[in-house]
Amino acid sequence: MTDLPRKAVARSAKLATLPLGYAGRTALGLGKRIGGKPAEAVAAELQMRTAEQLFAVLGELKGGAMKVGQAMSILEAAMPEEMAEPYRVTLTRLQEAAPPLPARDVHAVLAEQLGRRWRSKFESFDDNPAAAASIGQVHRAVWADGRPVAVKIQYPGAAEALTSDLVQVGRLARVFGGMIPGLDVRAITAELRERIVEELDYSLEAEAQQAFADAFRDSPDFAIPEPVHGTATVLVSEWLEGRPLSGVIVEGTKEERDHAGQLYLRFMFAGPATASLLHADPHPGNFRITPDGRLGVLDYGAVNRLPEGLPTSIGRLLAIALDGRADQVLDGLRDEGFVKPTMRLDAQELLDYLDPFVEPARHDAFTFSRAWLRAEAARISDPRREGFSLALKLNLPPSYVLIHRVWMGGIGVLCQLEAEVSTRPEMERWLPGFAEA
Repeated sequence: MTDLPRKAVARSAKLATLPLGYAGRTALGLGKRIGGKPAEAVAAELQMRTAEQLFAVLGELKGGAMKVGQAMSILEAAMPEEMAEPYRVTLTRLQEAAPPLPARDVHAVLAEQLGRRWRSKFESFDDNPAAAASIGQVHRAVWADGRPVAVKIQYPGAAEALTSDLVQVGRLARVFGGMIPGLDVRAITAELRERIVEELDYSLEAEAQQAFADAFRDSPDFAIPEPVHGTATVLVSEWLEGRPLSGVIVEGTKEERDHAGQLYLRFMFAGPATASLLHADPHPGNFRITPDGRLGVLDYGAVNRLPEGLPTSIGRLLAIALDGRADQVLDGLRDEGFVKPTMRLDAQELLDYLDPFVEPARHDAFTFSRAWLRAEAARISDPRREGFSLALKLNLPPSYVLIHRVWMGGIGVLCQLEAEVSTRPEMERWLPGFAEA
């Protein structure tokens, strides 16, 4: 983290350039419109430039700001494809691993969190990190009782940097508010801030991981590593062997990809139904296929606590959409807060726009593919269609932020797998309100 500006003043100055830059581009855009440039072209150019600056600054800061940038990527799904492109490109750069923490700093964290005799808790400890991310890194070790373990260590200063960043991130609502008028962006950013702060507390992650482990103990489908020891900034878990899902995506046979996709889809629904928790980081790096064929699941820092499981309204509205009842879908989404009371939408255009969410539920088995996803994205982002601007008019209620993030990310992973999976039966089994409706 040597390239992470840690002083609050320096970080605040970086983040403060975002709303200022947006204001300048807005004035420039107004001038172009007065000069005769089409409003749609000006809006697209403004959004693309803002996207590039937003995530370039967040990526430069890394740490907490990078985490915010990754979480805010869910807003990308509410934009037409050509407007979302700069977000996607820059977010890819944000996902690159942070520089590893030197061994002496790792030892200092372990001494602070586990005691000066921390080495006595391990038979062995590898100083070379096995993985690195935005706010921490993972080391391989052997616990004192002989169990292979993963030791997740938070970077020193990550909490302070994040606290400073979050003070400024609220100001970004003004940026997004001008870009997507249908979104209540202030409420969404408040929800994201709360969830991101939770990710800093590894003791909360240990609790969530234990809940998943208890719910799926002896499961024939899922492998959840047991947490062994947890503090605020160090988490020790059983090591989980397996083939990374990213490897299955690149090199897996059709049978292997279909099998992985089926378990991946099932886990998205089974977590809320069985553990009352939604695993909210669908990145393929957090999943692997174990030697016995189960889906291994890692990293429980981002979870959505759902005591009643997934909202019944999701399944009910999906079933209504399958019946083609566009007016009822619009009414239901308005009731749930996806459409603001003052926003006027064409019900059939809305139903057409939602087709990528509905289509997999029409079939007992559905093949997710890059070609299908590209076609759907092109269809809803075609400026020649009347519904081109519809995405910009939709709202995302804060309570659905992580659900939306998981579903959009999950569809992307399934399409990367090119997996043919049983869809409708899984929804009938796990999704409240779907079978009943």
